[in-house]
Amino acid sequence: MDKSGGCLCGAVRFEAVNVPDTFGICHCEMCRRWTGSALLEVSIKTEDLTWQGQEHIATRAGSDWAERAWCRQCGTNLYFRQTKEGEWFGSTDLPIGLFDDPDGFTLTHEIFVDHKPDSFAYAGDGHKQLTRADVLALNPDLEGSQ
Repeated sequence: MDKSGGCLCGAVRFEAVNVPDTFGICHCEMCRRWTGSALLEVSIKTEDLTWQGQEHIATRAGSDWAERAWCRQCGTNLYFRQTKEGEWFGSTDLPIGLFDDPDGFTLTHEIFVDHKPDSFAYAGDGHKQLTRADVLALNPDLEGSQ
């Protein structure tokens, strides 16, 4: 499916093609601090995203293997992107709340579930849950960065 979205103030917009109908949740400490909760994200191939207002996008390397971006005008968190080869390299994770129409997605996985606050619970059965150790097994270069 194709979807569009943007930041709170509208300075940054995106168009995405081939958007999957699934989303995941990350409970790592960095994502919790970045979002104030957990990162509910849709992972899209970076090449399937087109951005408008790129001059308003600021990025910061949160580690030697990934970066996060936000709007310079309003501070809206825009994306998480792995910058080093690994399991999720080549994709951009967009917070589900950025989409103009956030409907039509199904939760399929949660990662860093061993870091999830005990008050967080997501409805639905059958989605994959990975611990920190599981994530590091898929991405060995991440060790020491959380």
